[in-house]
Amino acid sequence: MDVTRTSLRLTAAAAHKAVGAAVDKAIELGVAVNACVVDAGGNPLAFLRGDGAFLPSGKIARDKAYTAAGFNAATGAFYEALAGEPAVLAGITGQPGVAAFPGGLPIRADGELIGGIGVSGASAEEDEICARAGLQAIGLSEQ
Repeated sequence: MDVTRTSLRLTAAAAHKAVGAAVDKAIELGVAVNACVVDAGGNPLAFLRGDGAFLPSGKIARDKAYTAAGFNAATGAFYEALAGEPAVLAGITGQPGVAAFPGGLPIRADGELIGGIGVSGASAEEDEICARAGLQAIGLSEQ
């Protein structure tokens, strides 16, 4: 029986590139956002507050990244999956750091969860577009 396994880890350089690309995409869209990348354990690796982005949305961006990594699911899809179960939805979203609305995406490489990216400050749709741009900048997509 094996008691250890090799795992992939997201680099700080990739995390910084991803948040930069997310904020750049926001500028292209004419909005201001905060972007955060966490590792597979939900620990922050990179954060960038775009010029003019709302201060409170910084925590929301981190919560989206944490939720995407913690549940290995896009935060928008996470909400949809729980929408039919109001008690479960209320219980889970009532936990500190959980965000169940679009803008958070898991980061996967070779099918393995290596982190999450969260974006907040614009519309839910724009936040998710910016998060995708962050993934694309580091050569990953929603696998």
